[in-house]
Amino acid sequence: MKARIKFIDGMAFLGESGSGHSVVMDGAPEYGGRNIGIRPMEMLLIGLGGCTAFDVVQILRRGREQVTDCEIDVTSERAATDPKVFTSIHLKYRVTGRDLAPAKVERAIELSKEKYCSASIMLGATATITHEWSVVQEGEALENAGA
Repeated sequence: MKARIKFIDGMAFLGESGSGHSVVMDGAPEYGGRNIGIRPMEMLLIGLGGCTAFDVVQILRRGREQVTDCEIDVTSERAATDPKVFTSIHLKYRVTGRDLAPAKVERAIELSKEKYCSASIMLGATATITHEWSVVQEGEALENAGA
């Protein structure tokens, strides 16, 4: 994998991925930014959420589960002093599908956490990462919550 970061101006940078995609990053106004892009540390959280979501959906589909949606809310705490690493991260999964087996959803999340999600394993070196999940059967109310 490769990436390239190019200074724009102020505290704004263009990040270009090796796969040809770009994202604008910027700092908060109090650090000279203009708030025109995502913060780099926010990108880490989005990367973590995307990594585990990819794993969970792929694992469930390989198990012939009919997943129609997967949402993950990520919240975090950071250290008060530099380097302001993440100290805790909480992932709240909401997986929707037809006739989803809650035990399979739970197992997919565990496999992502323990084996497949590189971002989770790396960030877990400095942060306590917790998970909770719920399954929504398409067309029904929220059910089968687990933590």
